[in-house]
Formats: sequence, C-alpha cells, structure tokens
Amino acid sequence: MNELLFVLHICVVMGFGVVALKMGKGALTAWIALQAVLANLFVIKQICFFNFHVTGSDVFAIGTVFGLNLLREYFGKESASMALRACFFSMAFFVLMAQIHLLYMPSPFDTTHPSFSIILSPSWRLLFASTAAFFIVQQIDLRVFGYLKNKFHSLPLALRNAVSATSTQFLDTLLFSFLGLWGLVASLSDIILVSFLIKVLVIALMTPLTLFSKRFIGGHDPA
Repeated sequence: MNELLFVLHICVVMGFGVVALKMGKGALTAWIALQAVLANLFVIKQICFFNFHVTGSDVFAIGTVFGLNLLREYFGKESASMALRACFFSMAFFVLMAQIHLLYMPSPFDTTHPSFSIILSPSWRLLFASTAAFFIVQQIDLRVFGYLKNKFHSLPLALRNAVSATSTQFLDTLLFSFLGLWGLVASLSDIILVSFLIKVLVIALMTPLTLFSKRFIGGHDPA
C-alpha cells in the first residue's frame, strides 16, 4: 500500500509543480519553498517502504529538485539560486514560529500541545542539518564538477553533471541523515540507502520530466 501511495504522491507533487510553472516564476519559487518546509516537517514520520524503514519526506526532496531544474531551464541559474535562498528563509521563519508556538502555555482543555511538542521540537536541529549539508555539499560540488571538467573534458556535459550530482547527493544524504536524524529514527542505514536511490532515480529522469513540462507548457517560456 505504501509503495502505491508513494507513486501516487510523486505524481501529485509533479503535477502541482508543472501547474506552478504554468503560473510563472513567482508561483514556482513559492512552491519550492513550501516543499522545503513540508520536507522538514514530515521528515520525522517513519514509514515502511519495500521492507525498509524510511521517512515520509523523500517525495518533497524529489519535488524540490524537479522545481529547481524547471527554474534553471526556464528562468536561468540566478532564479534557481534565489529559490534556494527563499527555501532557507522559509525554513528559518517556520522554525522560529514553531518555537514561539511551543512557548505558549496550553489551556487546561487543550489536548494537542504534546503532539505539537513532539513534531516541532526537532525543527532547530533539522534546520541546522539542512543548512550545514547544503553549504558543505555546494562547495564540494563545485570542486567535483571542476575536476571532471578539467580531467575528463571529452565526456558529454550531461554525463559530467550526472556524475557530479550523484556523488554530491550521496554526501548530502549522508550528512543530513547523521546531523538531523541520528537518534530520531529506527534505521539510519535504511533512510540513507532509500533516499539516495530515490535521488539517483530523479537525476536519471530529470531530462524526460523537463521535456514533459515543455510539452505541457506548449514549447513556450511561461510568463
């Protein structure tokens, strides 16, 4: 059941991403930032997936990568960089609001505060893990891509991109899992393995997905 739901979930997320693209750069940027918040909110929910114990937020990682790729394709690299800054701004705002929310003394009639506390308490740690992993991985990605370009310049650009993205995404998965999820989940190894394999699948499918978006848009840049 979880496997079928996962596929349906991906289709829904991708569909909303293409619709956001149709609406324009602002809508697509907002959609990417929203997914960053949702990913950090849902990452502590654990599910069984092909007998692996993983988190429920990998779909949003797929959506974020897909959205950033659409921004680069239609609006340029600077727009994708701006979207990443919007993601961190949105996550920081969410974390701050979550901590202020937890400071309120609950009413004697309130029954939700313990649940909010369980869900929102790790948000500071998750934000730190996301930020640290991102900046470390970005620096390594620049060096890996530069090395491949200098040493293996005869390789096609798409192949160099794939090798660079695959290696850095593995490091990103490893860093975030240890920094953000150590002690919070049942099986860190399951999460690292499944999350990385999903990211590799997304990297492999990114070109056809982008071509599909162009067919939906009609071959013209969205307004």
